[in-house]
Amino acid sequence: MATAIKNLSHYDINTIPNAENMRFGIVVSEWNEKITKGLLEGALTALKDNGAKEDNIIVQFVPGSFELPLGAQHLFESKDVDGVVCLGSVVQGETKHFDFVCHGTTKGIMDVSLKYDRPVIFGLLTDNTMQQAIDRSGGKYGNKGIDCALACIKMIDAKKQLIK
Repeated sequence: MATAIKNLSHYDINTIPNAENMRFGIVVSEWNEKITKGLLEGALTALKDNGAKEDNIIVQFVPGSFELPLGAQHLFESKDVDGVVCLGSVVQGETKHFDFVCHGTTKGIMDVSLKYDRPVIFGLLTDNTMQQAIDRSGGKYGNKGIDCALACIKMIDAKKQLIK
């Protein structure tokens, strides 16, 4: 987790498996577009910097964060992807809506990952303020999109290593 004392978006490229032969889906929430656009840019940069071919990256937009799991499922069913990165942002408001969206999205992402036996990476920012979301989507605490793309690469590689 990126915090005031640690920015996890900094990494040693030599510790990341080469993603040249991997296919990725990225599902991006259109809600809080200012935030999710930064997350998407970070994820795309990290994938390409680690060998992913642009033709092997499919980006799918969905209306909001709650729709991220179904977007991931659609990618597995219609595109031959090895893993999916889900990117969204929910900012605490005055009602319990925040809790329901966060819980449902979290459970949905986990369920899709287990159903398809492929990584579905949780890139949902769940912040108390818009400033916290800005700080974690390319701001002073790094970019969670980068972290999620790297996690996807590592999980795809881990599975390949286990089934050799």
